[in-house]
Amino acid sequence: MEQKFSNPAPLGLAAFGMTTVLLNIHNAGLFPGPDSMLMAMGIFYGGIAQVIAGILEFRRGNTFGTTAFCSYGLFWLTLVAIWLLPQTSFLAVKPSPAGFIGCYLFIWGVFTFFMFFGTLKANLALQFVFGSLTVLFWMLALGHWLDGEAATIIIRVAGWVGILCGASAIYLAMAEVLEEQLGREVLRIGKVR
Repeated sequence: MEQKFSNPAPLGLAAFGMTTVLLNIHNAGLFPGPDSMLMAMGIFYGGIAQVIAGILEFRRGNTFGTTAFCSYGLFWLTLVAIWLLPQTSFLAVKPSPAGFIGCYLFIWGVFTFFMFFGTLKANLALQFVFGSLTVLFWMLALGHWLDGEAATIIIRVAGWVGILCGASAIYLAMAEVLEEQLGREVLRIGKVR
């Protein structure tokens, strides 16, 4: 008897997308933060849920899905740790300087850029998610490397790019859920033939 596994990608995409939208509402300057809601989303949905999705992708034999979901889930957990650790007395951790945070964001952009090439035979929606995420990371890195008004403007614009990126991941997640549930394409994702 053949065992059928559900598709974990919509869980990972929704976790990534919703958490990304919320963080970038802050980056766009619409709400202050990071606050308890962002940290909770970063730990439990953006972090743990994506790692679970990545482990399930491993079970399905999907190296790309495993690498993407586990990596971005752990990105969210490290980001929350960067915010929280300096607030604790644990090992007297000092806050990272903005320029070093820029390096952190830049290296995630490099990783995402290479992952983007893994989407070139996938649907256009997934290509958009990874392409816009690469731009987002590099814009945020630049915003952390600069000072003053230029930094603020770049981070605010990056926030809008991040909202679009996260929304595209949510869209793709819902497209996959609805297609599987209804047995037909409901939301177009630009399937590559």
